[in-house]
Amino acid sequence: MALLGDIALFLAAAVLFVPLFRKLGLGAVLGYVAAGVVIGPSALGVIGEPERVLHFAEYGVILLMFIIGLELEPSRLWAMRRAVFGLGGAQVLLGTAGLGLVGLGLGLDGRTALVAAFGLAMSSTAMVLQLLAERRELTTRHGRLAFSILLFQDLSVIPFLALIPLLAGNGGELGAHGWSDAAKTLGMFFLVVLGGRYAVRPVMRRVAAAETPELFTAAALLIVIGTALAMNAVGLSMSLGAFLAGVLLSESEFRHELQADIEPFKGLLLGLFFIAVGMSADVHELFSQPLQILALVLVLLAIKGAVLWGVGRIEGMNGDDAGALAASLAQGGEFAFVLFSAAVAAGVMSAELSATLVLVVTLSMIATPPLVSLQARLRRRKEARPYDEIRTDEHEVLIAGFGPFGQIVARILRVKRIPFTVLDKDFEHVDFVRQFGNKIFYGDASRLDLLRAAHADKARLLVLAIPDVEASLRTAETARRNFPQLRIFAAAVNRQHALQLMALGIAPQDVIRRSYFSSLEMTRRVLEGLGDSDEAADRAVELFRRHDEELLARQFALPRGDVQKMQQTTADAARELEQLFAEDRDPTPAETRRTGT
Repeated sequence: MALLGDIALFLAAAVLFVPLFRKLGLGAVLGYVAAGVVIGPSALGVIGEPERVLHFAEYGVILLMFIIGLELEPSRLWAMRRAVFGLGGAQVLLGTAGLGLVGLGLGLDGRTALVAAFGLAMSSTAMVLQLLAERRELTTRHGRLAFSILLFQDLSVIPFLALIPLLAGNGGELGAHGWSDAAKTLGMFFLVVLGGRYAVRPVMRRVAAAETPELFTAAALLIVIGTALAMNAVGLSMSLGAFLAGVLLSESEFRHELQADIEPFKGLLLGLFFIAVGMSADVHELFSQPLQILALVLVLLAIKGAVLWGVGRIEGMNGDDAGALAASLAQGGEFAFVLFSAAVAAGVMSAELSATLVLVVTLSMIATPPLVSLQARLRRRKEARPYDEIRTDEHEVLIAGFGPFGQIVARILRVKRIPFTVLDKDFEHVDFVRQFGNKIFYGDASRLDLLRAAHADKARLLVLAIPDVEASLRTAETARRNFPQLRIFAAAVNRQHALQLMALGIAPQDVIRRSYFSSLEMTRRVLEGLGDSDEAADRAVELFRRHDEELLARQFALPRGDVQKMQQTTADAARELEQLFAEDRDPTPAETRRTGT
């Protein structure tokens, strides 16, 4: 019952804090950490022993590393070797050197300064990847480089852990045991590699053949935890073992199913990990020496930020992208907890210094989400620029929105030598498409002054291809009110958007749903693939198209916001469509079928 009570508290804290922090724009990670601080021993003290919780929650990091490995095929890892080993190595070496000099300046001896500096040079893999995923920045340039640096950091922890006993002065005692341990380590490493390549896949095939989903999930967890424990048994990082297992299975046919089964456990345990990080923050120590602790946090963020900014510039990033990289990775990480604990056990670091550094790392992790948000906000403000001054001849066609939809229209108009004027409010996209010779103006097509500058009063047609629904409706409303002669051809994101455009006075035949015709074409090909003749497939698709357009007109005639009538109309239309298809399959007239004559 006590365990269930703790679980209920963890879940309640997460449910309370995470939505609140996400609504405030601070992210889920900081919500979990804040929940841990509140329920931890330094605040309400509802749950004690954060070390025990943290130790268990580290399995969230292990599962995260396994999923990262699943997404990282060996060929891709080899292609990333420069970023991983070159730039990642530079960050670790320069960060350790800079922080080590600060440690020596504060009076630490060389060994302690080295361990402290290396531990602080590590960043939080769990926090950074979660944060970048939330902000949809994993595929950006700074996101990809952040992943490479984190990967090198995770790899570099392993040899450094092996170095700690040597720093403690136990090198002379290693002797034959040292060679024996090294042989065991290499043996286990190759055993994992060979097992993952030749043993795990046949076993997974047999498990999959049993067609028992929970058994496959159990097998997936067994692979991750078993590999992690095997690596831990010879003194290697459990995270490295999980990552290695993921890489070995990244090219298997079970890759996506494994990822889907592991993902829920990873999310829950990572949340628990961040709660445990918050619980481990010693608030009393912060209040006892606030200036010293905060100064150490600022020094950590400043030195690591400067190193990371320099690494980003070496990679060829502009200042803003390099700043985003620095803000993302400047904090300390979870591996610092492991390193400092090992250093205390080996006598290289005092328990008091370890507690202080753990607090510094925790506070730097807490500071990361708002720091990343601040950097992004400053970047957006810096990037804001005035709209282009539109100087162009009078053209018959205006195009608002130059995404894939608008570009197709423009390409065909261009080859037919029909001139047009283009407006788009995404300046990064404008700069990009200009590189390919497109004449396009940066501006908001919903603004009346810009439409007038683009000679909307002399144009015949407006192609409205803005993907944002609100911006599309604003532009349509402005154009209809001020330029009634302008015929609008509008691309609708969905059915509801189409109805809203029609309500503004745009003719139904001039509203095109973006995926509508491509979906019909896909359906036609699916029917042919199932054995229908070309004629039968064409007839079925055309029957559906005519009926759906009639339904759209009926729904447009309904009172706005009447959900009940909309639902009833949809249900009636579904029955009508079934009847139409039934009649199409049976050419006997409906009246004849009813009378039986």
